[in-house]
Amino acid sequence: MNIAFFLLPKQDVICFTQDMTLRQTLERMEYNRYTAVPIIDANGGYAGTVTEGDLLWYLKKHADLKLENASKVKLADVPLRLNNKTVRIDANMDDLISLAKVQNFVPVVDDMNRFIGIVRRSEIIDYCEKIIMEQQKV
Repeated sequence: MNIAFFLLPKQDVICFTQDMTLRQTLERMEYNRYTAVPIIDANGGYAGTVTEGDLLWYLKKHADLKLENASKVKLADVPLRLNNKTVRIDANMDDLISLAKVQNFVPVVDDMNRFIGIVRRSEIIDYCEKIIMEQQKV
C-alpha cells in the first residue's frame, strides 16, 4: 500500500509558519481545537510541530508575559519539546506505522524535503481495523 493513499494534502492541513506570533498561534489553536500543528519554514519545508504543551511551557517560563505582548514573540522563539519525524512520500507502510505509534500525525515530505501533507494516526488505525475485520470473515 502506498502512503499517498492516506495523505491529507497540505492545502487541507492547518499549518503555521515560523514567523507567526505566539498570540496568533494560541488563537488559531484554540479556534481549530488542535493540540498539535505542523510548522512550515520559509522554503515550504517541515520545521517541526508545535503542541499545546510547548506553548504552556513557554508561558510558564515567561510568567511576566501578558497576552497583548504575545504578539511580539515569534513562534520560531518557542522551543519545541517533541521532534516529530517525517516520512517521504515514497516511504513504505512499515516506516509510517512505526512513526504513527508515537505521533498523532506523521508529516510527509517530498524528495526536496518540502512539506506536502500529513497522515493521521486515526487513518492508519482505520485501515488496520479494516484488514483485521476482513481477515476475521475468512
